[in-house]
Amino acid sequence: MRTNPRPALIARIEALLTPIQPLTRILQAQPRARTRGDVIADLVIAGLWGAVCHVIFALAVAAMIIAMWFGMTQSFGTVPQPWAWLANIALLAQFPVVHSALLTSKGRALLACLGPRNRAGTLATTTYAIIAACQLLALFALWTPSGVVWWEAQGWALWLIAALYTASWLLLIKASWDAGAEVQSGLLGWASLARGIRPPFPPMPTRGLFRLIRQPIYLAFALTTWTVPVWTPDQLLVAVVLTAYCAAGPLAKERRFARQFGDAWTRYKARHGYWWPKRV
Repeated sequence: MRTNPRPALIARIEALLTPIQPLTRILQAQPRARTRGDVIADLVIAGLWGAVCHVIFALAVAAMIIAMWFGMTQSFGTVPQPWAWLANIALLAQFPVVHSALLTSKGRALLACLGPRNRAGTLATTTYAIIAACQLLALFALWTPSGVVWWEAQGWALWLIAALYTASWLLLIKASWDAGAEVQSGLLGWASLARGIRPPFPPMPTRGLFRLIRQPIYLAFALTTWTVPVWTPDQLLVAVVLTAYCAAGPLAKERRFARQFGDAWTRYKARHGYWWPKRV
C-alpha cells in the first residue's frame, strides 16, 4: 500500500523552515507516494548520509582555516624528508584532479552508483560533498610541515591580515550561499531523499555576488590562501596550486553552464567578468 504520511509535527517544522532560501525548493516540492517502509528507509539513509556529510564538511573547513592560519606549520603529517614534499604534492594534486573528474559525465555516473540501490542517484550531490570534504580534510590535516618559517605577522599587521582572512572566508560563505547553499553543503541530496523528491537544483546563479562576477566562489577560495599571517614554503605551494586550480577549474564548469542554460548563460557571460566586474 502506497502512502504519503505527513505527521502534523513534521508539517509544522517544514512550514517554519520553508522561508530559508536553500530549503524552499526542497520543502515546496510534492513528495512522491511511498510505502511506510520506504519512508522509514529513506529517512534513516538520508539522516546517515547527511550526518556524515556535515560532520566531515565541518572538520574539513576547520582544518583548512586552522592549517592556513598557521602557514601549514600545524598538522598531523609525519612523512620523513625528502619524501614529505612528494607526499605533500600528492595531497595537493588529489583535490583538483578528483574534484574536477567527478564533475564530468563519467564522474557523475560514478556518483550515481555510490550509495544504496535506487537511492544513490538522489544522494549524488551529498556523496560529492562528502568526497570533497574528505579530500580537503586529508590535504590540511595530513600535510607534513617543512619546519621553515619565512615571515610571521606581528602587531598591527597581524590584526590587518586577520581582518582580511576573515573577510575572505565571509566572501566564500556568501558566494556559496548565492550559488545555492543546498548544493555546496551537500544538503540537497539527503534532504531530497528524506522528502521523497527528485533533487530540485537551483537555477543559474545570477544574484548576490554573481551580480558582479561569474566566479565569486573560486575567487574567494583563492583569496583565503593568500590572506594568511604566517608564510612558509608550504603555504606558498598551497596558495599557488589552489589558486591555479581556482583560475582554471571554472572553465569546465562554464562549458557545462553553456550547454545547460544556453542563451541565458551567453547573455550573462557577456555582461559579467570572470574574476573582475566588467564595465558596462
